[in-house]
Amino acid sequence: MAKGKALITGAQGQLGQDLVAALTKLGYEVKGCGRGELDITNYEETKSIVASFCPDVIVHAAAYTKVDQAETDQETAYQVNAYGSRNLAVAAENVGAKLVYVSTDYVFNGQGSEPYDEFQPTMPINVYGRTKLAGEQFAQQFCSKHFIVRTSWVYGPNGANFVKTMLKLADERDTISVVSDQIGCPTFTHDLVDTICNLIETEKYGVYHVSNAGHCSWYEFAQAIFELAGKPVAVEPVGTDQFPRPAKRPSYSVFDHKALAYNGFPPMRHWKDALAEFIRNYA
Repeated sequence: MAKGKALITGAQGQLGQDLVAALTKLGYEVKGCGRGELDITNYEETKSIVASFCPDVIVHAAAYTKVDQAETDQETAYQVNAYGSRNLAVAAENVGAKLVYVSTDYVFNGQGSEPYDEFQPTMPINVYGRTKLAGEQFAQQFCSKHFIVRTSWVYGPNGANFVKTMLKLADERDTISVVSDQIGCPTFTHDLVDTICNLIETEKYGVYHVSNAGHCSWYEFAQAIFELAGKPVAVEPVGTDQFPRPAKRPSYSVFDHKALAYNGFPPMRHWKDALAEFIRNYA
């Protein structure tokens, strides 16, 4: 007897693949949907597919994530991140499903110096951040059983990510330049997925910041990757201004995990412990 039904969007992405595996292991009947199986920007199709499967929970991990491209392709970014999320929220409400919307640290402006908790005002500084915030707002407006899960600097065994890129570059170069003036929280997909699985077993709805504990710059993150992987690479710190990009990046996007603590969920482990496990098992 299945524990319940779970529908995962973005099921072929780095987070989606881990979600499908974890929820299947927990005993859910899982329907993993990529773009080919579910076009979330199509309102009628989304309602129809959700109604026919009738899930108990929807984990919405699909997103338009091309941060720089979003600056010029705003229409697509809004269609996917905002209205795609609206469509899922309406569909979830129609069948009484819980909805987990995976969001981002980019909903903040990144100009603070203290960790952001869930009660601080959002103020995105790029199109991607604005579209993801719109998705949050639609999820809250149209689905009564919602979890907004903001995360940051995600890496895992599937898909492309910063850790894999650094390890690949380590085999090609002796010296690598990495930005040192952007500070944030790395997040291992396994820890993010474990927390999402804990959340959906409850009715403690609301906004949650979910990242590994502690913080670092991309430069410090790279140093730790090479050290743990035993790669003799020299890392040179550089400023963001040396890597001009179309979209602004938040310079400080460290999370405080108030909602997890206040709602009695276990604390997140330190990012270095999570990274050590990833490198030990997957790199």
